Amino acid sequence: MIQIRQAEITDIPEITALFRNTITHINSKDYSEKHISIWASGADDIDVWETRINKLYFILAEIDTTIVGFAYLKNGNYFDGLFVHKDYQRQGIGSKLLRIIESQVMMNDFEVIKSDVSKTALPFFDNKYYEIIKKQKKNFKGVTFENFIVEKSF
Repeated sequence: MIQIRQAEITDIPEITALFRNTITHINSKDYSEKHISIWASGADDIDVWETRINKLYFILAEIDTTIVGFAYLKNGNYFDGLFVHKDYQRQGIGSKLLRIIESQVMMNDFEVIKSDVSKTALPFFDNKYYEIIKKQKKNFKGVTFENFIVEKSF
Protein backbone atom coordinates (compact mmCIF):
# COMPACT_ATOMS: atom_id res chain seq x y z
CA MET A 1 0.00 0.00 0.00
CA ILE A 2 1.48 3.32 -1.09
CA GLN A 3 1.12 6.14 1.43
CA ILE A 4 1.65 9.78 0.45
CA ARG A 5 2.80 12.47 2.87
CA GLN A 6 4.58 15.81 2.97
CA ALA A 7 8.37 15.61 3.05
CA GLU A 8 10.19 16.68 6.21
CA ILE A 9 13.76 17.81 6.78
CA THR A 10 14.50 14.54 8.59
CA ASP A 11 13.74 12.69 5.32
CA ILE A 12 16.68 14.29 3.47
CA PRO A 13 19.17 11.39 3.91
CA GLU A 14 16.67 8.91 2.45
CA ILE A 15 15.53 11.35 -0.29
CA THR A 16 19.09 12.08 -1.43
CA ALA A 17 20.03 8.37 -1.41
CA LEU A 18 16.97 7.59 -3.55
CA PHE A 19 17.82 10.50 -5.89
CA ARG A 20 21.43 9.35 -6.33
CA ASN A 21 20.57 5.65 -6.74
CA THR A 22 17.77 6.29 -9.24
CA ILE A 23 19.99 8.45 -11.43
CA THR A 24 22.89 6.01 -11.18
CA HIS A 25 20.82 2.91 -11.97
CA ILE A 26 17.87 4.08 -14.08
CA ASN A 27 19.05 7.16 -15.98
CA SER A 28 22.42 5.61 -16.86
CA LYS A 29 20.84 3.92 -19.89
CA ASP A 30 20.23 7.34 -21.49
CA TYR A 31 23.13 9.47 -20.27
CA SER A 32 26.92 9.18 -20.20
CA GLU A 33 28.96 8.34 -17.10
CA LYS A 34 30.01 11.99 -16.84
CA HIS A 35 26.39 13.16 -17.04
CA ILE A 36 25.33 10.65 -14.38
CA SER A 37 28.17 11.62 -12.05
CA ILE A 38 27.38 15.35 -12.30
CA TRP A 39 23.62 14.86 -12.04
CA ALA A 40 23.86 12.50 -9.06
CA SER A 41 26.15 14.98 -7.27
CA GLY A 42 23.02 17.13 -6.80
CA ALA A 43 22.28 14.83 -3.87
CA ASP A 44 25.17 16.45 -1.97
CA ASP A 45 23.65 19.96 -1.89
CA ILE A 46 21.70 19.61 1.35
CA ASP A 47 20.78 23.31 1.46
CA VAL A 48 18.94 22.93 -1.86
CA TRP A 49 16.99 19.93 -0.52
CA GLU A 50 16.11 21.83 2.68
CA THR A 51 14.85 24.77 0.60
CA ARG A 52 12.78 22.46 -1.60
CA ILE A 53 11.15 20.83 1.41
CA ASN A 54 10.56 24.14 3.22
CA LYS A 55 9.38 26.23 0.26
CA LEU A 56 7.86 23.89 -2.35
CA TYR A 57 4.96 21.47 -2.41
CA PHE A 58 7.11 18.36 -1.78
CA ILE A 59 5.50 14.95 -1.30
CA LEU A 60 6.81 11.46 -0.61
CA ALA A 61 5.50 8.01 -1.43
CA GLU A 62 6.14 5.35 1.21
CA ILE A 63 5.57 1.63 1.39
CA ASP A 64 5.68 0.54 5.02
CA THR A 65 8.27 3.07 6.26
CA THR A 66 10.49 3.07 3.16
CA ILE A 67 10.49 6.15 0.93
CA VAL A 68 9.92 4.75 -2.57
CA GLY A 69 9.42 8.00 -4.47
CA PHE A 70 9.06 11.75 -4.24
CA ALA A 71 7.82 14.68 -6.27
CA TYR A 72 7.87 18.44 -5.91
CA LEU A 73 6.08 21.38 -7.45
CA LYS A 74 7.43 24.91 -7.87
CA ASN A 75 5.60 28.18 -8.54
CA GLY A 76 2.18 26.55 -8.50
CA ASN A 77 2.43 24.74 -11.83
CA TYR A 78 6.06 23.85 -12.58
CA PHE A 79 6.63 20.15 -11.90
CA ASP A 80 10.25 20.34 -10.81
CA GLY A 81 11.05 16.76 -9.81
CA LEU A 82 9.77 13.18 -9.81
CA PHE A 83 11.91 10.25 -8.77
CA VAL A 84 10.97 6.65 -8.01
CA HIS A 85 13.27 4.25 -6.16
CA LYS A 86 15.24 2.00 -8.52
CA ASP A 87 13.76 -1.14 -6.90
CA TYR A 88 10.15 0.11 -7.14
CA GLN A 89 9.90 1.12 -10.81
CA ARG A 90 6.71 0.32 -12.76
CA GLN A 91 4.52 -0.23 -9.69
CA GLY A 92 2.28 2.83 -10.02
CA ILE A 93 4.26 5.04 -7.63
CA GLY A 94 5.22 7.66 -10.23
CA SER A 95 1.65 7.70 -11.56
CA LYS A 96 0.21 8.23 -8.09
CA LEU A 97 2.67 11.06 -7.31
CA LEU A 98 1.90 12.63 -10.70
CA ARG A 99 -1.88 12.55 -10.09
CA ILE A 100 -1.45 14.29 -6.73
CA ILE A 101 0.86 16.92 -8.22
CA GLU A 102 -1.61 17.53 -11.06
CA SER A 103 -4.46 17.87 -8.53
CA GLN A 104 -2.42 20.44 -6.63
CA VAL A 105 -1.85 22.42 -9.86
CA MET A 106 -5.60 22.44 -10.55
CA MET A 107 -6.34 23.48 -6.96
CA ASN A 108 -3.90 26.37 -7.51
CA ASP A 109 -6.16 27.43 -10.44
CA PHE A 110 -3.63 26.78 -13.18
CA GLU A 111 -4.80 25.37 -16.50
CA VAL A 112 -1.39 24.04 -17.54
CA ILE A 113 1.36 22.06 -15.81
CA LYS A 114 4.90 22.32 -17.20
CA SER A 115 8.09 20.38 -16.62
CA ASP A 116 11.59 19.76 -17.95
CA VAL A 117 12.00 16.00 -18.25
CA SER A 118 14.94 13.74 -18.96
CA LYS A 119 15.22 11.40 -21.94
CA THR A 120 14.55 8.57 -19.49
CA ALA A 121 11.33 10.12 -18.16
CA LEU A 122 9.94 11.24 -21.52
CA PRO A 123 8.04 7.99 -22.32
CA PHE A 124 6.36 8.14 -18.87
CA PHE A 125 5.15 11.70 -19.44
CA ASP A 126 4.19 10.98 -23.04
CA ASN A 127 2.04 8.11 -21.76
CA LYS A 128 0.32 10.56 -19.36
CA TYR A 129 -0.72 12.91 -22.21
CA TYR A 130 2.06 15.48 -21.83
CA GLU A 131 2.97 17.29 -25.01
CA ILE A 132 6.57 17.99 -25.97
CA ILE A 133 6.98 21.73 -26.38
CA LYS A 134 10.65 21.56 -27.30
CA LYS A 135 13.88 19.64 -27.01
CA GLN A 136 16.54 21.67 -25.23
CA LYS A 137 20.08 21.61 -23.96
CA LYS A 138 20.70 22.73 -20.39
CA ASN A 139 24.02 23.39 -18.76
CA PHE A 140 24.50 21.98 -15.24
CA LYS A 141 27.86 22.24 -13.49
CA GLY A 142 29.63 22.70 -16.82
CA VAL A 143 28.00 19.72 -18.55
CA THR A 144 25.31 20.01 -21.23
CA PHE A 145 22.23 17.84 -20.73
CA GLU A 146 19.59 17.19 -23.34
CA ASN A 147 16.05 17.18 -22.01
CA PHE A 148 12.52 18.17 -23.01
CA ILE A 149 10.07 20.85 -21.99
CA VAL A 150 6.65 19.21 -21.68
CA GLU A 151 3.24 20.46 -20.66
CA LYS A 152 -0.29 19.26 -20.14
CA SER A 153 -3.48 21.34 -20.21
CA PHE A 154 -6.45 20.67 -17.95
